[in-house]
Amino acid sequence: MEQDVKIKITDREGITHEVMAPTDMAMNLMEVVRSYELAPEGTIGTCGGMAMCASCQCYVVNGTQLPEMQDEEEAMLSEAFYVKDNSRLSCQIPITVELEGLEVELAPES
Repeated sequence: MEQDVKIKITDREGITHEVMAPTDMAMNLMEVVRSYELAPEGTIGTCGGMAMCASCQCYVVNGTQLPEMQDEEEAMLSEAFYVKDNSRLSCQIPITVELEGLEVELAPES
């Protein structure tokens, strides 16, 4: 039986939302942000989750183990604004049970 995982997402206004994300729908973190409408329409995931824009950049606040960054994501972040050491593209983070307790903050809109 697949389960939902609890993720804390701080939006661009600084408000933290605790959301439940399904692990059985092949969603990624960007799609979860969209489905809970935590960012205005058209300001996140504008490339459709292909790691070709950085509109879904987020900062990983806690030490939750994430899948390793692939080359496309690394290349995109090397050109993005507001990048920090803990930056990730949320479209490249699949929702899995390992994400239970993940805390992220959405990067400013660039």
